[in-house]
Amino acid sequence: MVDIQTISIMLASASVFIAAIYYVWQIRHQTKLRQTDIAVRLFSIYMSDEFRDALAKVWNLKFDNYEDYVRKYGFMWTSEGEVPKTVSKICVFFNALGVLVRRRLIDIEIVADLLWVERSWLKLKPIIEGVRKQYNSPTYHNDFEYLYDEMKKREQR
Repeated sequence: MVDIQTISIMLASASVFIAAIYYVWQIRHQTKLRQTDIAVRLFSIYMSDEFRDALAKVWNLKFDNYEDYVRKYGFMWTSEGEVPKTVSKICVFFNALGVLVRRRLIDIEIVADLLWVERSWLKLKPIIEGVRKQYNSPTYHNDFEYLYDEMKKREQR
């Protein structure tokens, strides 16, 4: 026969087990909520008039290579011109997005569903590589490149 003490131990064990399962479920739910919140914020920035205008300006730039870009628009960090500031704004946005993906704070699938990364990377790649070479800074906007690479891997799957 089962005594009261055995029943209370079984109930206590069951309640600890149920609490642990609930806690794991809550953590997963909170992670999804956090990712959704980040995605909504990023998308609202991406769809803002200011950012869309900046993106259009960057996509419509005409240059053959980094030297041609510098000749037409100026150096990325030292120019007071509007184009280098706009290019920098776009680069920083996508680099920050790459940091979030690399640290798994946002899922690559969400980024792929909401934002167009490839066109921006392909347009800005010569500038980023030129800055890396000119300033001997091999890690300059590495996370933007990481984001692009992850998007390409995702497409191949």
